[in-house]
Amino acid sequence: MNQPILPDAALGVLGSGQLGRMFAIAARRLGYRVHVLSPDPDSPTAQVADQEVVSDYLDLDRVARFAQNVSVVTFEFENVPSETAATCERFAPVRPAGSVLFTSQNRRREKTYLRDAGLPVTPFVEVTSLDELKRATSNLGFPAVLKTADWGYDGKGQVVIRSPEEVSSAWKTLNVPHAILEAFIDFDCEVSVVGVRDLRGNFVSYGPIGNTHSRHILDISVCPARVSSQVARDAVEITREVLKKLDVVGVLCVEFFVTRDGRLLINETAPRPHNSGHLTIDAHVSCQFEQQVRAICGLPLGSTELRSPSVMANLLGDVWEGGTPDWAALLAEPNVKLHLYGKREARFGRKMGHLTALASSVDEAEKIARRARSALVSQ
Repeated sequence: MNQPILPDAALGVLGSGQLGRMFAIAARRLGYRVHVLSPDPDSPTAQVADQEVVSDYLDLDRVARFAQNVSVVTFEFENVPSETAATCERFAPVRPAGSVLFTSQNRRREKTYLRDAGLPVTPFVEVTSLDELKRATSNLGFPAVLKTADWGYDGKGQVVIRSPEEVSSAWKTLNVPHAILEAFIDFDCEVSVVGVRDLRGNFVSYGPIGNTHSRHILDISVCPARVSSQVARDAVEITREVLKKLDVVGVLCVEFFVTRDGRLLINETAPRPHNSGHLTIDAHVSCQFEQQVRAICGLPLGSTELRSPSVMANLLGDVWEGGTPDWAALLAEPNVKLHLYGKREARFGRKMGHLTALASSVDEAEKIARRARSALVSQ
């Protein structure tokens, strides 16, 4: 059995956005040091880390030196080249393993793996040419969603095809050699389950968490989700199986469509903490980032008990459009917690922070969250 990695050790993070920042804060609270590697200087993670390495992910000599100076490596987003993870694995454990990253970062590999493992996924067909796309739409029907195989997130890299006349333009718009076509799901709602698995196979989870999107970007997350107890149990059990099949050590989120007849279909997975799980910082005994630290260090997992119904609202760069937001107005809400990510430039659609509202019910928490966010831009 692997020996636990104890506080005062250095933990390595590949990627330097807000997820790494919140991981670093949780790690330092537990007494660990944090080293971060990414191409971006003065990043959200680097601002709170102990050591910043600014390097291209494919500068494998720098990556190797980075891995030699930490006790374990994790990642805060999945668009890290597989060569980078493989290089790290020569010198330190990588958790979740590079194989998990490799599977999750490509939609074709991910969907195929989950389907072949007997898990419920949205119907899909791999396409590599316009002719294949035309045949795929004949089989799946319209509407359908054409997605890049690699590097898609927040609605990027996908096109909805609503009729045969749109097929050629969709293929031209995407302009990639490999894609997948997914059947369009007429779903009732979207939920996510953040699961955590340790070195011994112990599993805990948060959720399900209910999610609504705006412009393909997560807007509001509510916990607990507004779903039946049966759907909630099924979502957790499917998530458990996903982490087990992939042999995950660490945190992985499974995003689901809930169909109108109560079935669950896996939309995608994310092998790291998830935007929808940010509310766990304020609403649960141990948050998703603390669990990431515990899991990758071989320590016992913490409690995922929900202390209060909660709602998270993303704060995008749009909020800054009229100038500096009115932070005092937001913080006048006594049951709202504000989290800003330290990003220097506010851009339209860019995730700059989030707020979490706590209340006796998710309905009340959602009212508070929306009111507080609206207050930021009230004149």
